[in-house]
Amino acid sequence: MDLILEVKNLVKHYGKVVAVDDVSFALEKGVCFGLLGPNGAGKTTTIEVIEDVILPTSGEIFYKESPRTPSFREEVGIQFQSTALLNFLTVRETLQTFKSFFKQTGPIEELVELCRLGEFLDQYNDKISGGQRQRFLLALALINRPELLFLDEPSTGLDPQARRNLWDLIQNIKAAGKTIILTTHYMEEAQFLCDEVAIMDYGKIIVQGTPDALIRQHSRGTTVVMPKNRFIFKKDGFPLTVRTVKNNVEIKTEDVNQCLEQLIAHGVDLSDMTVRSPNLETVFLNLTGRQLRE
Repeated sequence: MDLILEVKNLVKHYGKVVAVDDVSFALEKGVCFGLLGPNGAGKTTTIEVIEDVILPTSGEIFYKESPRTPSFREEVGIQFQSTALLNFLTVRETLQTFKSFFKQTGPIEELVELCRLGEFLDQYNDKISGGQRQRFLLALALINRPELLFLDEPSTGLDPQARRNLWDLIQNIKAAGKTIILTTHYMEEAQFLCDEVAIMDYGKIIVQGTPDALIRQHSRGTTVVMPKNRFIFKKDGFPLTVRTVKNNVEIKTEDVNQCLEQLIAHGVDLSDMTVRSPNLETVFLNLTGRQLRE
């Protein structure tokens, strides 16, 4: 096993508050690893300890199977949740400035092409769009040619088109052999990008595995949905449980074929029917609950 990062029994206290509680995981080179959880679950604190931004209370972190050295910060790339940029500099000038901070860098032209910065390279930092800004921040995180890349909620606030464009870019970076640690509140994003995910709650990792494996293990069944006005027969004679949600009816079933046979046998018009398979969001809600976290 070719490990690039190993975290052992990581703990972080803020006074009496336990933000990270005995977190352990290991990553092989070239994977995209998603760290998921509700607000306050400990994701960002865990990432910031691993990044060497804040000190742990206890625990061990190994990079390339050795304890981290001062050069660790030079060798990894970080895209923070929020990064302040100087408004009086252009994108090109900011790239050149960041390049001067590191000993090992690549040509700026490569980043411009990879992250598609050419169309706004000479615009000031405060004049670019949200999608352009996220691609630009990703380029800054890649400027030192890191093998390990941290992306902390990289697509927050983006419209669907900009988010999809960013996903394609992250896929290209991963295909180039980078290892990625991703935090996100978008379960669709994690399911699309990640080879493996860990779900945190109250400072602990409660489950870990591939998205498909977690879906099979923690979210069984399929939901058939149709307009309520199509479901015109008596529910008492229907062998499956039917739930009314606003203007629709929902039927949860372990056997879609059997459900459809019953609907057809009862003369239900299926033309507006949809079938919802379980996904990572279903797993997330099943494990962490549906109550709003502040």
